[in-house]
Amino acid sequence: MQLKAVPLEIEAGGPLVVVMNQNDAAELGVISSDRIFIRHKDFHAICILNISGGGNLGELGVYKEVTKRLELQKDSELLVEPARRPESLDFVREKINGQRLTSWKIERIVSDVVERHLSDIELASFVTALHVHGVSMEENEALSRSMIWSGKTIDFGRSPILDKHSIGGVPGDKTTLIVTPAIAAAGYTIPKSSSRAITSPAGTADRMEAIAPVNIAFDDIMDIVNKVGACIVWGGSIDLAPADDLFIRVEYPLSIDPLLLPSILSKKKAMGSTHVVIDIPVGVSAKINTMNEAEQLANDFIELGGRFDMRIECAITEGSQPIGYCVGPVLEAREALETLYGNGPHDLVDKATNLTGILLEMVGQENGKQMAIDLITKGKALAKMKEIIEAQGGDPEIKPEDLVPGRYFYDVPAPKNGRVLFYNNRDLVRIARSAGTPNSKGAGIQLFAKTGDKVEKGKPMYRIYSESQSKLNNAIKQLESQNPMEIGTKVGEDMLKMRISKPTAPSREFILDR
Repeated sequence: MQLKAVPLEIEAGGPLVVVMNQNDAAELGVISSDRIFIRHKDFHAICILNISGGGNLGELGVYKEVTKRLELQKDSELLVEPARRPESLDFVREKINGQRLTSWKIERIVSDVVERHLSDIELASFVTALHVHGVSMEENEALSRSMIWSGKTIDFGRSPILDKHSIGGVPGDKTTLIVTPAIAAAGYTIPKSSSRAITSPAGTADRMEAIAPVNIAFDDIMDIVNKVGACIVWGGSIDLAPADDLFIRVEYPLSIDPLLLPSILSKKKAMGSTHVVIDIPVGVSAKINTMNEAEQLANDFIELGGRFDMRIECAITEGSQPIGYCVGPVLEAREALETLYGNGPHDLVDKATNLTGILLEMVGQENGKQMAIDLITKGKALAKMKEIIEAQGGDPEIKPEDLVPGRYFYDVPAPKNGRVLFYNNRDLVRIARSAGTPNSKGAGIQLFAKTGDKVEKGKPMYRIYSESQSKLNNAIKQLESQNPMEIGTKVGEDMLKMRISKPTAPSREFILDR
């Protein structure tokens, strides 16, 4: 069938979707959710079909992804015919039935995911089946390999290549902005590809973007790393393991994360990493709640890394409260720079130097933590950070005071005298995101007290920043139902935490960080 293209200003967010008039669909013998093969000149694609009761006969509405893939214009001539059902759907069904998948079946599934041959329903079914039935180490390995092959890989032509990654779950964790320049200052290569925030107030890419551009082209990354030994860039700009981004798009609304291991390891391997330290924060309101969970996850990371000739060590870290005193892109970038200038808070310095020290010891250095401390106190890490900033197109002379948060702010007073007994990280994240993070770089929260610190009734415990009054009002409104800091004289003085007299629908907010 010959049809004319009608580009639509609609994005599907993943799959290739087209819309056909119901009469044309009847003539072609297809129904909604069927696949159709489309050819335009030398380009072709298999697309998911939607059917409309409106629209003109002989026209095919095409979503933005299809327009880009086939390089279409309005009224471009299209050859359209029914397409076969992907074989990978049979393998998805096998996983739904609880069977373990062989590597070649997983390869076919991942290939169809990357080619956008699977609909959102089909992709969600696969991810849900992984969550329900579990993922064996062999399946994790096969998923990792297939995800690596799905995109580009980088070979810097040298070894070792170091990296650090946190599984997330703790607000304010800007340690990458300290570890990366410190490792590079020690003479090692550390090309850091980072994500933007998914459920957190700021991802590493969001923090770094407050200092320098992070949307760096693939070839430019090679030049930057060859020149200064490091980079801190946004992974989404360089097409590393693109299947992972499509899986995350489904995992997030379902609040499940069965692909954590292959998601992280595939991107590390694609970046050429040989030595990686994985940070696993543990806390009641963190992503990982218990030491037992953390140890099991660490064992899985180490085993899977070994299958890819990567040496991995895991650091189980304190995750019961924010790292440092700042949450939000600009505030965190400022605190990271202050740390490199030698004025960082103890917990941030301690965590960053421990992680740096582990990496240094993994490649043969002795007393790695002290070496990391020296790199910071002697200004070598700061000097290297300035080189990284300049190489990525930023101002190397930027100072902490140049990073100014939003102009609107509200101080939250302590309800009574006492000490900070504990933090609820999830409530803190909700408030920060209500204020505008991570899209509003100047939004965030500045803490004035950490766990164990004294507070006085009526004096500020923390300050909420925003770039607009309306978003600040939203954050203040959140204070009615959120309690990010528990104040008292000692743990246990208030034993009743909640009274429930009728059925409720409790929900544990999902944390998905990369």
